[in-house]
Amino acid sequence: MLTFVPMKRKIITIDGWSSCGKSTLAKQMAKQLGYVYIDSGAMYRAITLYFLRNSIDFTNKKMVNNALENISIEFEHNDKSQQSEILLNGENVEYLIRDMIIAEKVSDVAAIKEVREFAVAQQQQMGKKKGIVMDGRDIGTTVFPKAELKIFMTADIAVRVERRFKEMFEKNPNVSIEEVKDNLELRDYIDSNREVSPLRKATDAIILDNTTLTMEQQLKFAMHLLDK
Repeated sequence: MLTFVPMKRKIITIDGWSSCGKSTLAKQMAKQLGYVYIDSGAMYRAITLYFLRNSIDFTNKKMVNNALENISIEFEHNDKSQQSEILLNGENVEYLIRDMIIAEKVSDVAAIKEVREFAVAQQQQMGKKKGIVMDGRDIGTTVFPKAELKIFMTADIAVRVERRFKEMFEKNPNVSIEEVKDNLELRDYIDSNREVSPLRKATDAIILDNTTLTMEQQLKFAMHLLDK
């Protein structure tokens, strides 16, 4: 087992496509290093949940801005699961934000300029003390462009669909693999074509294709990068 601990606390960013294992690797690294893991995608999902609950019109700038003023997002450590979980206005919504209805809308919400500015400001505040691992779509390009280590993850689309389907099926046995595939492809398109902070590889990010890697292998690869 690797036990390398950097002398100076760093910011590690992990960007990439949906369901390519970003959060898994980020959690692995955070645990290995004793860092804080921040799931930026969960923040956008929580905002999406609030918008849907309160019938916010995504195209109405005034409604969006008013809604954002009433949103508070925090992360808390679950001692039982040993995982970081997200709170929306004091409510633990870690499992609610994983529903398919949220997955279908989150890319649209995340593409809104005001929403991204709101989330990025909070993310940058969280990173002031360093010692964090954050995953998302624009962490290495927009949120922390000067991060010490940037990883861009990818995987074959068929593998990503299978991974996402297994995850969704556990929570919703009625979901079909066709629905999951369509949703992933749509999210990929929206994420990479939005006007504000589109998904792209930072010029100094290192690609990690984990199509055929085990969790142990991808952690070893990432920790070796940090060591170098």
